[in-house]
Amino acid sequence: MRHLDTDIAIIGAGTAGLAAYRAAIAGGKRALLIEAGPHGTTCARVGCMPSKLLIAAAEAAHAPTRWNAFGLRVDGQVRVDGRAVMERVKQERDRFVGFVLDGVAAIPERHRVHGRARFVNLDTLQVDNDIRIRFETAIIATGSSPGIPQILTGAADRLVVNDDVFDWDDLPRSVAVFGPGVIGLELGQALRRLGVSVSVFGAGSRVGPFSDPAVRDHATRTFQMEFPLDPDARVSSVGRIPDGVLIRHIGPDGTPTITVVEYVIAATGRTPNVRGLGLETTGLALDDRGVPRFDPLTLRCGDSAIFIAGDADNDRPVLHEAADEGRIAGENAARYPDVRPGPRRTPLAVVFSDPQMAVVGQRRDALDPDAVVTGVVSFEDQGRSRVMLRNRGLLHVYADTATGAVLGAEMIGPDAEHLAHLLAWGIQSDMTVDRMLEMPFYHPVVEEGLRTALKDAAAKRRARMPEIADRKAA
Repeated sequence: MRHLDTDIAIIGAGTAGLAAYRAAIAGGKRALLIEAGPHGTTCARVGCMPSKLLIAAAEAAHAPTRWNAFGLRVDGQVRVDGRAVMERVKQERDRFVGFVLDGVAAIPERHRVHGRARFVNLDTLQVDNDIRIRFETAIIATGSSPGIPQILTGAADRLVVNDDVFDWDDLPRSVAVFGPGVIGLELGQALRRLGVSVSVFGAGSRVGPFSDPAVRDHATRTFQMEFPLDPDARVSSVGRIPDGVLIRHIGPDGTPTITVVEYVIAATGRTPNVRGLGLETTGLALDDRGVPRFDPLTLRCGDSAIFIAGDADNDRPVLHEAADEGRIAGENAARYPDVRPGPRRTPLAVVFSDPQMAVVGQRRDALDPDAVVTGVVSFEDQGRSRVMLRNRGLLHVYADTATGAVLGAEMIGPDAEHLAHLLAWGIQSDMTVDRMLEMPFYHPVVEEGLRTALKDAAAKRRARMPEIADRKAA
């Protein structure tokens, strides 16, 4: 048994763990980075980058479907070479992973430990069966893994998670995607546009990242025009058959239906990797998923010397937030017990579907409907969007009725990634609707759609001002 001693033990060498390590070292502390699996981060290996590579191929394949409407005539037919598509996805994926591996290799070997860690108590970790590590502070940055509902296990060897898709050598003929959330819609639409027959099954009418019913319903109708999507599927069985997987379900019209596919993709959410960490030995209060209860500003678990960051805390599971949380946790671990709130950015999440989807700031379900106005714009008749034949989408902007402060937005539409950034910057800068309307909007651009929504919010707010004045007077 080897015995090691360190100031800070960091469990997990993904985006959050690496950021925590850098902050710990910058704080002048000794740190050990403990990793049980391959290095490379979720984003580079199975998340952000390979998914966008697949989507880029799908966008290129889909572009000719608009040519006829533009008056373009091209002889011949676009043919998707599935093996070539997947070869590029894997080659570029490996290139991105290589950059991360180079960064890990630059960390001194004495600062790296390979193995599975678990807590023995509040100041000791056991790594596999041969290493014990005493620490002053610890950071849990173990990431997350795909969650799989029990009913899907009937697909046996034809059940895959999104992580597995990027190791395919060729594209299948057909798939059923369970989970029309961020991952499911990105993958499902990309595969459909690359010639794969796709059916998408949901639960509870949830589609995309939305809490706003109107935006969610618009998204549902939009994607249903491209592939079968049942947002509230009633599936009775999923079973392996010689040629693939047979799914028995009730169709949207109430008819018993059988769908046969080659593969089933589980895109039903991700689960924090906290099982097997021995957290029960720490005395920390845990939530119903086994995650330690923590302060989202300091990342401190209870009143302990243990911190948590990244997807492991299941708070804001996106890369830039994981990096921020890792830094905050690392800085606080380094100066413990002088724990301080770290700066947090305006929440921002983007889905790279077509149309894109985004949620910025406060979601609709977190707001008091009596205290906000909603600025609305449809992209059906928005000038630049119609010019590009990308005129599908709906944007809702939420503003405080009393102050005019922009609080958040939910949207589906063209270039939502850019509109979302503008809104996030405005919200983080404490801008009001009127202040944002003072900013320049060029013509003709998609951003004019955002201006229309802001004008609508401003008009609705002005209409409610007498009502607010009467309430104050009363």
